[in-house]
Amino acid sequence: MDFRLNEEQQMLQDTVARLVRGEYSFEKRLEFSETDAGFSVDFWRQLSELGLTAVPFSEELGGFGGGGVEVQSVMTELGRGLCLEPYLQSVIFGGGLIGQAGNDSQKETWLGGIASGEVQAAVALQEPQSFYNLNDVETRAEKKDGGYLLNGRKAVVIGGHCADVILVSARMSGDARDSGGISLFALKADTAGIERRVYPTIDGSKGCDLTLNNVQVSAGALLGEEGKAAEVIEYQAGRAIAALCAEAVGVMEVANELTLDYLKQRKQFGVPIGKFQVLQHRMVDMMSELEQARSMATLAASVADEEQSGERRRVLAAAKSVIGRSGQFISEQGIQSHGGIGMTWEYNFAHYAKRLIMINHQLGDDDFHLERYASLLRAS
Repeated sequence: MDFRLNEEQQMLQDTVARLVRGEYSFEKRLEFSETDAGFSVDFWRQLSELGLTAVPFSEELGGFGGGGVEVQSVMTELGRGLCLEPYLQSVIFGGGLIGQAGNDSQKETWLGGIASGEVQAAVALQEPQSFYNLNDVETRAEKKDGGYLLNGRKAVVIGGHCADVILVSARMSGDARDSGGISLFALKADTAGIERRVYPTIDGSKGCDLTLNNVQVSAGALLGEEGKAAEVIEYQAGRAIAALCAEAVGVMEVANELTLDYLKQRKQFGVPIGKFQVLQHRMVDMMSELEQARSMATLAASVADEEQSGERRRVLAAAKSVIGRSGQFISEQGIQSHGGIGMTWEYNFAHYAKRLIMINHQLGDDDFHLERYASLLRAS
């Protein structure tokens, strides 16, 4: 199988790489993370001007019509730069949910703006008690006055503090963990009754917890059919997992480069510490983990936009588990190789390590997906 990018895909990747190298130094990233937005508004504008926020959307929306491989090319380079912009949440996950579940009017209202970068979306699917299970929904939606009344809490909504539209799952029937009975709503962020508690995350980005207090929305806020959003959420979460895997590879690449460079420069007993055999072996193990992760990310990208199937579920679960473990291994071994400097805020390696840990816990950690893979294998 030929894994090489075609000409258009290579041009796309080169465009993102040049932009990240030119505009996203480590020092600038630290400054971006301290702003109210938590990222660079100017960099987001440049992404949109280059058409990068439109990559996965259809040509009718002014998009690139790209699939999993094109998204992989973008996310890998954003990972190399540790970019803070909510590309995954807005373009991949949020845009995907609206694109799959929304009607023509909803798509016209939101997707064009998301594709152009003028509108930012966030996804509020996880709750304090859910522990990665997106079907564990206690937020309730009830019909009222020709629309819906929402009450509940959502946790760790990355980018939700500055989003224009927030996609919220809410239960209309069934028990807390049933897949049936879950509906999906597109809420304008300034809707009365939405409270946001904003906080920084360990990797330098910003998230928020949502509290929905008698949030009244019109019938037009419902995406898709009542009580049948679970399949849509699962499918689009799979696309987001593939994108996260690609980002993780970019982060790992730079983490390994930083570690190798440090081993060549740091001296102990009059020689570079990279001369010591035990550290050479550790570096080889880190490179092996990277290559394994890269292969799994490519496999995940290849199935990201396929129809839902048992094979797609298994591949994505396997990729997320393997890449989560690889990221943790590279983080830990890199810190061991650097010593104390590897954990300091002023040194960039620590931030790459923290991002890898955060990626592992987004949409299910390695243990969660290992168990999921095993259960899917038994059911096949």
